[in-house]
Amino acid sequence: MIALVLDSEAFSSLARSRSGSRSADVHAALRAAIHAGSDVLVPAAVLAEQYRGGRHDQVVDSCLSEHSGIEVVDTTRQLARRIGNLLARAGRGSRDHVDATVVAVAVAAGGAVIMTGDSDDIGVLAAGLVGITIYAI
Repeated sequence: MIALVLDSEAFSSLARSRSGSRSADVHAALRAAIHAGSDVLVPAAVLAEQYRGGRHDQVVDSCLSEHSGIEVVDTTRQLARRIGNLLARAGRGSRDHVDATVVAVAVAAGGAVIMTGDSDDIGVLAAGLVGITIYAI
């Protein structure tokens, strides 16, 4: 089964339950993935973009509690190497670190659908990779 990987914008849409098609798309994808028994993954680096203290932290933590099917993926040494290699291959710098982490998690999962609000940057980093599908929200 193919995994679902959420980038920062996708996770934010889920956590803040914003009205509109973005939030509806992410909620639908989450339900479908869980129903199919697929992994739903969010890199810890994505959470670092979301945690900002106070209410922001509560929203993130509530989302992770409410959607217990979401697995937080830590950055291991092996994943860090993959992230660095993706950045180098795409000619990108460290400012694209979190986007590269999202792609690296998808690769490590053996392929995935990446839900993203940044399909241009994710697309550059994922170019030519087998089993990666980008779903722009």
